[in-house]
Amino acid sequence: MSKQAWDERYSTEEYIYGTEPNEFFKQQLDLMKPGKLLLPGEGEGRNAVYAASNGWLVDAVDFSNVAKEKALKLAESKSVKINYFVSDLLEFHYPVNYYDLAGLFFVHLPKDAGRIVHSKIIASLKSGGKIIFEAFNKMQINNNSGGPKDINLLYDEKDILESFRYLEILMIESLSTELYEGNFHRGKADVIRFVGRKK
Repeated sequence: MSKQAWDERYSTEEYIYGTEPNEFFKQQLDLMKPGKLLLPGEGEGRNAVYAASNGWLVDAVDFSNVAKEKALKLAESKSVKINYFVSDLLEFHYPVNYYDLAGLFFVHLPKDAGRIVHSKIIASLKSGGKIIFEAFNKMQINNNSGGPKDINLLYDEKDILESFRYLEILMIESLSTELYEGNFHRGKADVIRFVGRKK
């Protein structure tokens, strides 16, 4: 989808993916000591605001100005601060060896662009820094609970292991689950979950 299309999708009073954090992200984050967090493709800010509420220093990135406005509004309502950058993920300036954690949730990019972005994210992590990742797998093409309708934009485990091959793999799994993330991620979904650590 284009920047304009995302701006139009986000141009509602409601938060289209809800205001609660991604459940997998919440589970993993709650086990960690707060530090510096990068959230590329963060949209309306639900994960950023949750992390900031728990002591994390958050940099969020998305190419939608409308998403930024809603994220900052959500942060204000929770009395927290987040840094939010409007940028294409390919063009964003990723600081090197800076973050303790990066989170990628349902960020579906063309394969070549995705690998470039993933490599930049890895470079931005400190040694020992982690990536928490969740996205739709290729079985999602059969569901109506969200995600791209182009199977080439969906993932399988081989894609993820290749993209993050320089990380220590802490977990990877494909599973069917139920999503309750606003009106755009709702119902039975087939996802991949991954956690990796930079050596």
